[in-house]
This record gives sequence, C-alpha cells and structure tokens, in this order.
Amino acid sequence: MNQLGEAIARYHKNLESTDLSWAHQLQERMREQNLVVNGRPISPVMRPNFITRRQYANLSKAAESLVTSIDRVETIALSSPALLARMELLPAEKMLASVDPGYPALSVTSLLDTHLHNGTLRFVQYNSEVPTGVAYGDALAELFHEAPPLKDLRKKYALSRLGGMKPLLQALIKTYREWGGKNKKPHIGILEFRQPFQTIESRESQLFADFFRKEGYETQIVSPDQLEYRNNVLRFEHFPIDLVFRRVKVQEFLVRFDLSHPLLRAYREGRVCVVNSFRSEISQKKAIFHLLTDDSVTGGFPASERKAIREFIPWTRVVTQSKTTYGDENVDLPDFILKNREKLVLKPNDDSTDASAVLGSAVNELAWEKALKSAMRSPFVVQEAVAPVHSIFPVLQYGNLEMREMRVDVHPHTYLGRVQGCSSWISSGASGFSTLSGLAPTFLIEGK
Repeated sequence: MNQLGEAIARYHKNLESTDLSWAHQLQERMREQNLVVNGRPISPVMRPNFITRRQYANLSKAAESLVTSIDRVETIALSSPALLARMELLPAEKMLASVDPGYPALSVTSLLDTHLHNGTLRFVQYNSEVPTGVAYGDALAELFHEAPPLKDLRKKYALSRLGGMKPLLQALIKTYREWGGKNKKPHIGILEFRQPFQTIESRESQLFADFFRKEGYETQIVSPDQLEYRNNVLRFEHFPIDLVFRRVKVQEFLVRFDLSHPLLRAYREGRVCVVNSFRSEISQKKAIFHLLTDDSVTGGFPASERKAIREFIPWTRVVTQSKTTYGDENVDLPDFILKNREKLVLKPNDDSTDASAVLGSAVNELAWEKALKSAMRSPFVVQEAVAPVHSIFPVLQYGNLEMREMRVDVHPHTYLGRVQGCSSWISSGASGFSTLSGLAPTFLIEGK
C-alpha cells in the first residue's frame, strides 16, 4: 500500500474508535456558518480528499501547460471567423468576444475538471469562471483541520491546505492594474444572480466579500438588475464600481438582458474592469477541446504543449454532418459515433442549457441513436469517455457513519495561468438527483 493509501486507511481506522459526536458537531458548525446548499451541509463526507505532493506537482505542470494552449487557441479563434464559428457562439456572445477587455489575459480565473488517479490524470472540461470551492474550500479546511480524526493523522503526516482566496484577490488586483486602473484600493462589485424569491446573497459570495473587505477593498454584492451607468461610472446605488468580479455566465445574462445593459455599455466603453472578461466565454464552450485535439489547429504549437494535449485531453469533436480525423484515420463523424457508442459520451456545448450528457456505455443502441439525432440539431460535442475516479469516504446519514464508494473530481484553480490550489467535488456517481454530492476540503499530505 502506498503512502496515500496508508494515510486514508489510518484515518478510517481511527473512526472505528472515535465517538461520533465530532461528526455531528462538524455538520452543526457547517450549518452555523451557513455552509449549506438547499439546507444540506456543503460537504457530504466526513474526511478530506488527500493529494500527494507529487500528484499536485504533476497536476499543476499539466494544467498550466494546457491553459497556455487554450489561450493560444482562443487568440487564433478570435482572428479567424472560420474557427470562431466552430465554437458555436451565439451572435451576442461573438459581439462581446470582439470587445477588447483592456487587459491581455483571456481568462484570469479558471478551473479544470480532472480525473486524478495515482500517477495518471485526464482533463475532461475547462471552465473559465471562478473556481467552485475557493471560498467554501477555505472555510471547510478550517473546520476539518481541528476535527479529532485529522488531529490524530497530523501526528504522523504533514498536512497543507491548498489554495485559498488570497491568490485570487491578487490576480484580480493585478488585472485591474493592467487594465489601467489608478485607484489604490478599487471598489469591487461581486456580480451574481439571485434565484427567484432569494432575499440574501449566496454564502460563497458573502465569504468573498468579507475577505476582500478584510484586505481593505470596499466591496458590494450586486445583481445585474441593480446596476446603473451614468456620467461614465458604473454604480450600485451610491457605490461606484471600478472592478466587477463576474460570477454570472454570459448566456444566462443574455437570456435576461440585451446589449444595452449598463454593465455592457460601461464594459464596451472601457469604464469598468470586468473579470473574467466576456471574451473568456470562448473557452467556456466544450468545443474548445475540439480545437485543441485538432492537429490542423495546434500543429504549430510547442512540442511540450502538443504532448500535454495528447496525454491529458480526450479526443473531442463538435457533432455535425462532417468528415474528421480519429488518430490516423479519416472518418465520417456521425457514422463513427454510432459505431463506437461504448467509448464515447455526448455533451452539450454549453452548461447553461437544460440538455444533459449521454454516456454511450450507459444506454442501448436505440437510445444512443436517438441521442445522436438530438445532438445533430443543437450544439453538442462528442468526446472519448474517461473512466471516473472513485474512493471510499465516510458519510454521516441518519445518525450513522457509513463507508461509501464516491466519485472524486479534482479541480485545480488557475489564476493568470498559474495553478494556486485546488478543490474536490465528491458525488455518489448515481444518475439523477442525489443528496450525496458536494465539496470536500483538499489537503496536501506528506510523511513527516
């Protein structure tokens, strides 16, 4: 058994002789700090996800190389109407992508959905948005760090917390300076949508706001419908905004507002710094992996980046009636999809839609053919399926602690192209609705 396996086994063995009051207290503290989603604690499990230093180093190196390649692809697409068309952007999204945000970074913050297993890793999705779990992860790590089972584990192993809000804030302020911002302490507006009948801001936005204020930056959490633009200043009531920290997806924004919205007017006129910019929406589409895995697009990239793409990115294509390549073969794409159901997955190009992914190995041939016909009518991608990673976690349910096999997705957080922390999403892996899903604090583990 390797070091990681030994540490997890020790943690689980400790639970057998530990009174369960600590677990109940941990969940109660989550509720007290409002670390809940739909009334449930945001962490469904009673142990952190552990990552070794070697795993983290390999993950960081691969992720940073890939983010560099994505930036290259985005830059090429912005200057090529033909490539941009392959991204399946809405007309308004294309218009916003054409607006220079005033700073060079295409995505200031991002995350990669990663399947990390021992010494191997595969990236299955890129999100150019605020990494889920940055603020929540900090709060959860603080709670778990003092829990009895982790205190015992720290006697034999050195544990380090990964990431946090500080590097995120540093990236925001650096970008604001590159944009040309002169205010020493810019006013920050955290932009989010409130759900129907919601009267307070989301807890994670509150955590961000509290931290920004603690660091000396006046901050307000605002909804798009609360903004106004007058005298060349974007405002929320009497609060002028220099820097918008965008936690709203572009497509969701465009469903509710048109291009005359105060935020978009201020953005187009260069009166407010928006992070991430609306240009970053290009890489939000899953079709970005189509361009990455197409040698005709990336053939001129540095050898190290092309190697990383081959090793870590699954083959991906936008679903159309077309010819394409798979390895060294030329194939008819729809026919190839039909004949290779077991190793493929169909995914909507944009997560903002109501459409769902269809895993070929989980359905029969008739359902797969139906899913393909549907994918041909709306923006979808087909991707080589990547086996999920599972691990055993203790779960507290109905007053009892049970050991459950859970799916683990690791999300490295990148700021201005550098990995500075990661979070872990844990789920039961079952299809349909499940209460067993949420975040686990992520710790780097080493022997003393």
